[in-house]
Amino acid sequence: MTKTASSSTSAPQSLHLVFGGELKTLDSHEFRQPDSLDVVGIFPDYSSAYAAWKNAAQRSVDNAMMRYFVVPLHRMLDFSQPATSAT
Repeated sequence: MTKTASSSTSAPQSLHLVFGGELKTLDSHEFRQPDSLDVVGIFPDYSSAYAAWKNAAQRSVDNAMMRYFVVPLHRMLDFSQPATSAT
């Protein structure tokens, strides 16, 4: 019998978001058009996110203003805390 990803003995998910866009200036992280960012995807681990980041970055190598980022979503998601309601 094989173990599935939902098994209680499996490692916790470490989701990563890969996205990019054209920066306003080279010394900032502010995007020229935030409404048209290129969302490459959400990946189950850093190694697959890194591969997707590298591929996207290489496609845009001719545009010095274009930058791609890997965001560790698992660090931002803490479901152990109760949800708060907006009032």
